[in-house]
Amino acid sequence: MLLRLDTTDSRPLHEQVAGAIRRAIAEGECMPGDRLPPARDLSQVLGVNANTVLRGLRALRDEGVLEFRRGRGVTVAEGADQRSELLSNARQLVADAARLGYSKNDLIEMIRGLS
Repeated sequence: MLLRLDTTDSRPLHEQVAGAIRRAIAEGECMPGDRLPPARDLSQVLGVNANTVLRGLRALRDEGVLEFRRGRGVTVAEGADQRSELLSNARQLVADAARLGYSKNDLIEMIRGLS
């Protein structure tokens, strides 16, 4: 798995780490059931603190993209490829709505009106 961070990106590093892993999953570099390298190894490759990597991994766990298993490490969750893509699309939708002057609540109401 080849991960890179954009040094010109203004987002916090843990969000960039999570985004890089999401991208790897969406592009098929990591498949459901695959084990990720240890956080220490990822931190060395990315040039960031191990706690920063762990924070990004925990965010992905909370989103249901990764699973933490004692003794087995961190693995990509079943359905993570679709979930990762959907989350990416949702984030883009929220960003587009904000750019056009709509709040998240406005967006939620628009979505409710679709059903």
